[in-house]
Amino acid sequence: MKKNKLIMVVILLFVLLNITSCAPKGNTETEYGFFSGIIHGIVFVFALIGKLIGFNIGLYAEHNTGFFYWLGFILGIGGLGGGVSSSR
Repeated sequence: MKKNKLIMVVILLFVLLNITSCAPKGNTETEYGFFSGIIHGIVFVFALIGKLIGFNIGLYAEHNTGFFYWLGFILGIGGLGGGVSSSR
């Protein structure tokens, strides 16, 4: 039983590290748009955890297209809770 828990922890850490690698970098030459905003919104929680631990991870792309990046970012963050629905 302990071996199964250890395997699950290792898999979880592997997945979290891979998701965190999708977080926005610092100031880059690339201009991020709507779809990048969605991806950055989805990985925001993991990037925030990495930022709190002390890693140099961006939470929001500085060089973006403006409204459309913001819209994608908000939709990405909102998509995290989209699967949760209240049942009566």
